Amino acid sequence: MEPHTLNIADQGKILLIDDDTKSCDDLKIVLGFLGQQVTATCSNSWQAAVAEQFESPSQIKLALIGPFSSEILQTLIDALAALDQGLPVVVLGLDDSAKNLPENLLNAVTATIPYPLSHQPVLDALHKAEVYRQHYRRLSEAGNVRDYNMFRSLVGKSDEVQRIRHVMGQVADKEVTILITGESGTGKEVVARNLHMNSQRAHKPFVPINCGAIPPDLLESELFGHEKGAFTGAISTRIGRFEMAEGGTLFLDEIGDMPLPMQVKLLRVLQEHCYERVGGTRTLQTDVRIFAATHKNLEEMIEVGSFRQDLYYRVNVFPIEMPSLRERAEDIPFLLNELISRLENEKRGSVRFNSVAIESLCRHPWPGNVRELANLVERMAILHPHGIVGVNDLPMKFRHVEDEEIASLQNLPQPDATPAAPQSNGASGQALLPLNGLDLKEYLANLERDLIEQALNDCGGVVARAADRLNIRRTTLVEKMRKYDMQRKNEDE
Repeated sequence: MEPHTLNIADQGKILLIDDDTKSCDDLKIVLGFLGQQVTATCSNSWQAAVAEQFESPSQIKLALIGPFSSEILQTLIDALAALDQGLPVVVLGLDDSAKNLPENLLNAVTATIPYPLSHQPVLDALHKAEVYRQHYRRLSEAGNVRDYNMFRSLVGKSDEVQRIRHVMGQVADKEVTILITGESGTGKEVVARNLHMNSQRAHKPFVPINCGAIPPDLLESELFGHEKGAFTGAISTRIGRFEMAEGGTLFLDEIGDMPLPMQVKLLRVLQEHCYERVGGTRTLQTDVRIFAATHKNLEEMIEVGSFRQDLYYRVNVFPIEMPSLRERAEDIPFLLNELISRLENEKRGSVRFNSVAIESLCRHPWPGNVRELANLVERMAILHPHGIVGVNDLPMKFRHVEDEEIASLQNLPQPDATPAAPQSNGASGQALLPLNGLDLKEYLANLERDLIEQALNDCGGVVARAADRLNIRRTTLVEKMRKYDMQRKNEDE
């Protein structure tokens, strides 16, 4: 199946929302040169212009939004999403106001056009918007729109994550081989799956294989399949990963662990697009896109002779380097929010981290990267179910806040429902609602019970003192303890 060729002059008009008359006129000239039809309006009257000049929102090809404050941008993007959830949004002159948008709204921005305006960035933005529209329509027909959010799994707002998203947007729909490098646990397979989901092959299989997890003598059979009787134990014909991925994407994880003899055979497939099953004589043609990943330095392996140079150049057509978690510590509060949300969605418990604990986690070196953080969240959810984890509740190796710092950090705003968004100190900020929502009544009840337990523990179980600590009447506390079936202690001391 031939991939659909994008045509940026397809049907539909561009909705241009810009309060600056000069930049609006300049952009209309550039778009007109590219053969685009434009409806230009301002932020106060764009809805009236849409009602007057478009019979339905589906006639809007994309929305171009001029430079506005974060508040106005947020309002505009929210309103455009309500108008048409699949409408591509392109922001002019991306600056700090746009970068400070909430992550869900920033993800809705398919491209940006910097100032001064020039031909190529405008052309690139139109192309990305068309890719977005095609993906949305395809997934809408398949009934998967609710699951679609371009590069959603890449959680965070750091410059490193924004760079990865930008690079992915450039290459997702290009038929090139990609090599994803980075330390273990940085999310290389997440990137590969996102690239596949946003490619022309998204309707075909994504097939991963870990080249380091399969014994060398079985790797060829895993990749290419085998015929019945090809070797001892081959009691029937079996197809390999290349056949499973036909028309789609094959993800070769840890390609640096592939033995040299297998590298030669893989190189032939990449060059000639054909192979034979183990024990077979029939040549099979293959049409798959290759993504490879490794945590090793392949160039150093080439120097010592453990990786073929010709294969390296075949798989390294477009490299993507994943940053380690310590390089983007400011994303840790967002990652905590996402990981906790997944726990809650899977009914595997919940937990919260206070500002001091978050600050301590931001200082940890994270040798295991996001995988290590995910393991910590699961462990804390088991040890402190529905509780609030402080720095002293963390395992010793995660405690990086000195005792004299705790008092000052505790004065920072505490996260309520979820881990806080990072501020300049990376410790706390406005609370984030979990992506999948929550049962507010249940959460508040769990939080109230936990706080009562903490107050009672701090006061040695004496109800009167705990009530003073919580600034409520003793009878009120007794009533709440009865409600939560909590034991009272004799107060004769």
